Amino acid sequence: MASNDNPSVDNTHTQSNHKGVVLVMGAGDAIGSAIARKFALQGHPVCLVRRSHDKLKPLVAEIEALGGKAYGFACDARNEEQVEALFKKIEETLGELEAVVFNIGANVPMGILGTSSKKFYKIWEMACFAGFLTGREAAKYMTKRKRGSILFTGATASVRGGAAFAAFSSAKQGLKAVAQSMARELGPQNIHVAHVVIDAMVDTDFINNNFSSLVDAAGEDGIVKPDDLADNYVMLHQQPRNAWTFELDVRPWGEKW
Repeated sequence: MASNDNPSVDNTHTQSNHKGVVLVMGAGDAIGSAIARKFALQGHPVCLVRRSHDKLKPLVAEIEALGGKAYGFACDARNEEQVEALFKKIEETLGELEAVVFNIGANVPMGILGTSSKKFYKIWEMACFAGFLTGREAAKYMTKRKRGSILFTGATASVRGGAAFAAFSSAKQGLKAVAQSMARELGPQNIHVAHVVIDAMVDTDFINNNFSSLVDAAGEDGIVKPDDLADNYVMLHQQPRNAWTFELDVRPWGEKW
């Protein structure tokens, strides 16, 4: 689709009424899937990205059953050529990207003495470098149109490094810095960049299976529910530009700061 560079277009708001394509980089089984569903229910065609295309088939089918449009893509977000090709294909075959969500985690705890340089580098590639590649490619297309949203998923590690999380925290804090810089550079070009800090446990199979005692102790509404969390991403995308949020902290009511 051709870029819209018409200066008469009213860009007072981000495109809350325009149902352009939304890409979720890291459409996993919990947070990423919930974000994709929420945008699809808003009428956006959604592009779902994981390293394995087969793992996306159930989510694509689910969204289509709900009446939405969904497309699955296999891509290693750490591979520059693959990321460039992904964005190019979406723009040329499906339409203009209106919102891009980077949601790759790499939350791997390991003590500092057990952290090899290879592991450290891989975690940085997944949680920080891949975010840079995704954000840069999104900006490449959005700056031509002077509109769009780029949303990054952060974590507790984005703001403080816990014991045994040196690699993950360094990557997440690096991603936050990338997002901050992009927000300052791209905001004046009508592109909303935001960073969502999830400062709590999220209701996923991994958490429930491995930290059941903590889940039980948290009680009702004590951990973040992916569907409720995903509403925040849609809200950020729909914000009017005179009141944009850069960083949003999300935590359950009982979570200690």
